[in-house]
Amino acid sequence: MTDKIQMKAPLVEMDGDEMTRIMWGMVKEKLLLPYINLKTEYYDLALKKRDETDDKITIEAAEAIKKYGVGVKCATITPNAARVKEYNLKKEWKSPNGTIRAILDGTVFRAPIMVKNIKPAVKNWKKPILIGRHAYGDVYKNVEHRIEGAGKAEIVFTTENGEEVRHTIHDFNGPGIIQGIHNLDGSISSFAEACFAYALDQKVDLWFATKDTISKTYDNNFKELFEKIYEEEYKKEFEKAGITYFYTLIDDAVARIMRSEGGMLWALKNYDGDVMSDMLASAFGSLAMMTSVLVSPHGYFEYEAAHGTVQKHYYKYLKGEKTSTNSVALIFAWSGALRKRGELDNIPELGVFADKLEAAALETIEDGIMTGDLAKLAEPPAQKTVYTAEFLDEVARRLGDEG
Repeated sequence: MTDKIQMKAPLVEMDGDEMTRIMWGMVKEKLLLPYINLKTEYYDLALKKRDETDDKITIEAAEAIKKYGVGVKCATITPNAARVKEYNLKKEWKSPNGTIRAILDGTVFRAPIMVKNIKPAVKNWKKPILIGRHAYGDVYKNVEHRIEGAGKAEIVFTTENGEEVRHTIHDFNGPGIIQGIHNLDGSISSFAEACFAYALDQKVDLWFATKDTISKTYDNNFKELFEKIYEEEYKKEFEKAGITYFYTLIDDAVARIMRSEGGMLWALKNYDGDVMSDMLASAFGSLAMMTSVLVSPHGYFEYEAAHGTVQKHYYKYLKGEKTSTNSVALIFAWSGALRKRGELDNIPELGVFADKLEAAALETIEDGIMTGDLAKLAEPPAQKTVYTAEFLDEVARRLGDEG
């Protein structure tokens, strides 16, 4: 074996929860450490650790990404009431992804990881559909309140001069709920800039969709800022590149996406992007077959597994049972982060290794060796359905053969 690749600056490594945490360690042991003298600044974002630190560790991890430029994140639990009880938590902590995204002020770009023997559920999809997801605000920075009885709910904005602006949300006759969300023109503009630039880089059409006919102020603000930035900064470049910018209502966009061949970048607000990226990942094959990178206009990059923590498989693992859990998204999170680290630090060997790692993972699947989630979808049928560790061993073997 050749000497290990040396790194200059560390990656910010953010460990996670449940089955993905187990696979995280496997990926490092089997696929990374034999080839790289891995340098990371480690943050344990497991739910209990976040609870112990009052979630300060999540903020510290985000600040470390600002310092070092590149982070790689495992999947983490965003607790609900059941999780609070299960883990005996102090409170329902916010989404760590939402916290990190807000601090870095970036846009999340997601794309399916396509292989020849996993056909999209939508038969006319021939090309990958990319998702550009706004990474600030909406329900991820919300304020909620449970209404126990009759009363009036209002939005109140107090200006710097002390003047108040009030709007009635609802006059309640009995119990109910309210939610307040916000966004910032600066963040929306950064989102638009990132989407236009990424579409140009990928040479694909950009679609943007909201519900401005209903949300005439909130969603319409997104629409107007996108249109302004496109007209003033990107229209000529798009025309020169032979690509288009297209706006429509989100329900119309969904219908058009289903009838399309794919091949576009679909820009969406934060929550819309969360939901639609999961839908696309599942339709293209698996939630574990999608890349995800947070790109900040300030030059920070965070690569992550876009799926959940695979709770059911983790409970089986705790019982000593083997699981057939797909690790491809975790592998691609690491390869993406290593490639970017190599690019920023002028270490081309890291980029070459990342390419080989991804090729080894895809080759394993295209050779008919895959985990159970993909075996159900494979055309032609899978040659061999393997457990998690076995799949990683197969990837490791091919990676070793490539030198």
